Amino acid sequence: MKIALFGQNGQVATEVQRACPPGTSLTVIGREVADFSQPDQVFAVASALHADAMINATAYTAVDKAEEETALADAVNGISVGRLGEACASSETPLVHISTDYVFDGSGTRPWAPGDATDPQGAYGASKLKGEEALRASGARHVILRTSWVFSAHGNNFVKTMLRFGAEREVLRVVDDQIGGPTPAAGIARTCLGIARALHEGAEGGTYHYAGAPEVSWADFARAIFEASGLPARVEAIPTTDYPTPATRPLNSRMDCTSLARDFGIDRPDWRAGLAEVLAELGG
Repeated sequence: MKIALFGQNGQVATEVQRACPPGTSLTVIGREVADFSQPDQVFAVASALHADAMINATAYTAVDKAEEETALADAVNGISVGRLGEACASSETPLVHISTDYVFDGSGTRPWAPGDATDPQGAYGASKLKGEEALRASGARHVILRTSWVFSAHGNNFVKTMLRFGAEREVLRVVDDQIGGPTPAAGIARTCLGIARALHEGAEGGTYHYAGAPEVSWADFARAIFEASGLPARVEAIPTTDYPTPATRPLNSRMDCTSLARDFGIDRPDWRAGLAEVLAELGG
């Protein structure tokens, strides 16, 4: 099987390259080849590829900066995703695309189901929703995989930030009223590869959720990181209102992942096991 991966150095893209099984040929397309700030370039590159399936792990993920760089976020997360979908539709190549819980408004306490109404509260979430809508409109057979709170041993993420700050400070103030499922990038990568194969073999597409279990607050996630790593840092729980940011963060990032298990046999990952693997890789 031949898979084309858009993305090279990000958390999920790195893990896709590591998890690619024997017998699968993976073509990695980095920014120097397909710059997602240039939608027509993305279309041209994707149109020239010969693959059995494609995975898009490219995204603009600077949540706060997106409030100032709306046009760039829209180009990368929105327009280019649609153009990629158009290329896949023309070649009848299935596409797996990664999205986010930020497409919802973050209200309530019930886990978000794939069919729930979307209402992003910031530029980042709005740009990701535009990508979803453009992909659906493209006519490509696809799976949109929404996920949340991604972490790994690579790039910038909450785990690595807590390890750095926890080694420097005795007390860290972390919000405790945002609840979600931390998700290992390695699990997302394996899921994308599995779905890509299933689509190639004729599976139907759609929108699905994949997030770690059990749900936890950022404060309790930080406590788990310190306990597992042996750092003595103490967490002081604070409300979101005490930690203002340019972009609104969802209070409820719980994700209903039952349809993914039903249709693809993929269960939610235990983030605690994923955390142990990441700490082992980091030498912690």
